[in-house]
Amino acid sequence: MSERWAREQVLGLAPDAASAKAAGGVAKPGKWGGTGCDDEAVWGECRGSGKSVYRTGVDLTEPAYRCTCPSRKFPCKHALGLLLMWADAVVEGGPRPGWVAEWVEERRERAGRAARRRAAAAGRGRDPKTAERREQRVDDGLAELDQWLRDQVAHGLAQAEKAPYRLWDDAARRLVDAQAGALAGQVRGLAAIPRRPGWPGRLLEEYALLRLLVRAHQRRDELPEGLRDTVRSRVGFTVPQEDVLSGGERVRDLWCVLGSRDTAQDLLTTRRVWLRGRRTGRPALVLSFAAPGASLDASLVTGTQVDAELAFYPGAQPLRALVAGRYGAAEPAVPGGTAVREFLDEHAAALAKDPWLDRWPAALENARPARAEGGGLYVIDGAGDALPLRTGDPWRLLALSGGGPVTLSGEWSPRGLRPLAAWHETEGTVVL
Repeated sequence: MSERWAREQVLGLAPDAASAKAAGGVAKPGKWGGTGCDDEAVWGECRGSGKSVYRTGVDLTEPAYRCTCPSRKFPCKHALGLLLMWADAVVEGGPRPGWVAEWVEERRERAGRAARRRAAAAGRGRDPKTAERREQRVDDGLAELDQWLRDQVAHGLAQAEKAPYRLWDDAARRLVDAQAGALAGQVRGLAAIPRRPGWPGRLLEEYALLRLLVRAHQRRDELPEGLRDTVRSRVGFTVPQEDVLSGGERVRDLWCVLGSRDTAQDLLTTRRVWLRGRRTGRPALVLSFAAPGASLDASLVTGTQVDAELAFYPGAQPLRALVAGRYGAAEPAVPGGTAVREFLDEHAAALAKDPWLDRWPAALENARPARAEGGGLYVIDGAGDALPLRTGDPWRLLALSGGGPVTLSGEWSPRGLRPLAAWHETEGTVVL
């Protein structure tokens, strides 16, 4: 029997606070019948209103959920309630009933068919003329961006403080037309910088990084292969998933899930899940996307580790990856942490390979949050080294630590460390 998850890890799967609260109301053995579990699945039948009985199953290897209730939330309160009972060891092991075995088998068959489709797509060639036309469009768009950047610096940054958002939106739209979508989003995001303290230096830094990227793309034939892949990715050339799965670098490890963060932009929600290999120490980023009303991938649960093989996208500093294969269910785990100085050395080495790297995962051990005299919040390690924390709600972290050390994971950016999760010797995993 696989190790059961902690309640915090189960509640971390809830799509919203209302679902987490409702799950507590159904996580009562008296409401359930036919419950059971094995190494891969948990199942049961929950009595609803009237004569309704909802069949609920959870595939622990993803996780994935099935419930006959009418809710459109994934996971629904019944799946969460079932997992809460399983976490509390209320659900006992047993043989799968027919409906559970059929559902799990169908999932395995669909995964096999999808893998075969990806393999077939990888073998089909792509139209070279279409690729050539796009290359030319991107070249023209970046030449125009290069001139725009030089104009912004030549005219001085003072105008940016009162400039309308249209200044950056117009430049971004031209990049969209040039099929350089990744750059378009980056340029559009510059509009918010002049509204922040210390904006002139930050805006000039962003302009410089954009110019560096433009020049790197213009001289891409002179770059090493890994750096050339990074530049193309930053500009907006995507690598199909089937190419990554068929030809990307593969690494099998016990991958600890450090935390995740969801961001919404242009009617698309992106989930970033940060991992670190237990044996290799290697970081990884798994992305998933969802349109409004659709659910994001919840298969990687903060506070667990999974024996899996990742396929990495190409680049000078390979970070983004796809889960190519899993070997067993996820299990609760505390990630190995580093000191602040060791983390900064690792980040500096990564930045030397990819100067446009804007986020990096951190896992700090013996970390203690504290307020500075000026009111800022920092995390301090045992050696006294500190990193600034970026969080709008520090109280949960402060209350959890109680002034003592914890293992803390976060997402590092130039604006500071955004806490994602913490591990306490008595409280276990807490998603922040």
